[in-house]
Amino acid sequence: MQAIEQSRLFTPTNASSLVFLRIALGLLGGGDILGNGIYYHWYLDEFSGFTFSYYGFEWVGPLPEPFLSLFFVGGFLLGIAVALGWRFRVTAPLFALAFTYLFLLEKAHYLNHAYLFTWLAWLLALTPAWREFSLDVRRNPQDWSPQVPAWSVWIFPALMGIVYFFGGIAKMNYDWLIAAMPMKMWLQARSEMPVLGPLWAQEFTAYFMSWAGMLLDFSVPFLLLHKRLRWVALALLFGFHATNHLLFNIGIFPYLSMVLTSMFFAPDWPKRFVRWIAGSRDNSGGRSGLLAGARSQVQRWVEGWQSVVSRSSGGTNAYWQYQARMMKPILAGIVLIIGVHILLPLRHWGFNSDVAWSEEGHRYSWRMMLRSKQGSGNYRLVDNATGEDEVINLRDSLSSRQYRKMVTHPDMILQYAHYLHELRLREGKDVAVYGRFRVRLNGRKLQPFIDPETDLASVQWQWFGSKQWVLPEVMPTENPVGE
Repeated sequence: MQAIEQSRLFTPTNASSLVFLRIALGLLGGGDILGNGIYYHWYLDEFSGFTFSYYGFEWVGPLPEPFLSLFFVGGFLLGIAVALGWRFRVTAPLFALAFTYLFLLEKAHYLNHAYLFTWLAWLLALTPAWREFSLDVRRNPQDWSPQVPAWSVWIFPALMGIVYFFGGIAKMNYDWLIAAMPMKMWLQARSEMPVLGPLWAQEFTAYFMSWAGMLLDFSVPFLLLHKRLRWVALALLFGFHATNHLLFNIGIFPYLSMVLTSMFFAPDWPKRFVRWIAGSRDNSGGRSGLLAGARSQVQRWVEGWQSVVSRSSGGTNAYWQYQARMMKPILAGIVLIIGVHILLPLRHWGFNSDVAWSEEGHRYSWRMMLRSKQGSGNYRLVDNATGEDEVINLRDSLSSRQYRKMVTHPDMILQYAHYLHELRLREGKDVAVYGRFRVRLNGRKLQPFIDPETDLASVQWQWFGSKQWVLPEVMPTENPVGE
């Protein structure tokens, strides 16, 4: 059985969709890095002061200027190089490293699609995506091959299927389905939008979008696996992501999702699409006009590429990804990656708390656009020697985005408490740090979030186990979704 699975994973497969993915990821990722650089220069305090690091990656921090600005430019250029297939075996790992660095730079900027893209960038670097339609092959035609091992193509739609499936599972909760929260709040906030505003204001719309979103996310991986239903799923997803893009600011995720969704189709679809464009004509049969000019350009690209590959033997033996000695390590790596992405979304069941409130098990679990949380608070520092009190106003020391995220995330509240404690130790003071935070979830009343009697400076972060210093949400007996 294992030999059969290995043979399927290493079956030569058309490289066209992998090339399309390489181009799309390079452009999307490079553009995202550049966009973050523009954001950084508009809001310089985002990376110039305290940054919230991920546990285990505390050593990652902002580069000093001008190196941070150069990083944003370099990351963008690496994305372009990956898209063009220029020095791919060097630029692709560097591009993945650049995006990973950007992801780890500030936990307050965490986005599910950025986490997903980090995985995609590293996986892309391990594939032979440069062996077809690349500057590398133009420089050395003997490296050309129109086929790649099947695993290098199917690992990407497999990850996207997991994202969709667990996104649907996460939406199967009372607030989302029975109360249509927070969809009601989000749509009401957009009720003044021209043309569509009155539709968003209807309560029915919130329920429809909540249920439709859950059903689509849950079922779409299975629809995409069915050849006849694949086009139906694609149309539904296009409408779904277009609506999300219209309503919410979610960056590159709609485009990234559609790119990965296209990987469910036959691997040669990009080549067939290009040939269709190159071979088509306008209705009049003429060659004038913008559309005809674009077709002519595509034809020149196709002819130019054919002249390159005509000088190649088109072999696949040089692939390390094809070598027999690499089959078991590659198979083990695929099993590990898929296993991690299945287990992480399930880990919140190991905690005795509501993940939407406590955040335990929220990250890396495809719990996307599921809850609305707002909070406020400060720290009370008490000098252990003199008993002197000091109140820390967080808005004076954190950016607005850092503040919004921190006050609703216990791990970030604890991190900053430790930072304040260490800051006072450098000044020769030993202080206790007490957090006074209140949070509302999905429109309900503000409630105490952190035990105000716990000295957070003495609390160490636990990956597992009950966190008694995080107070549970008290659900009202009436009007469960708020006022």
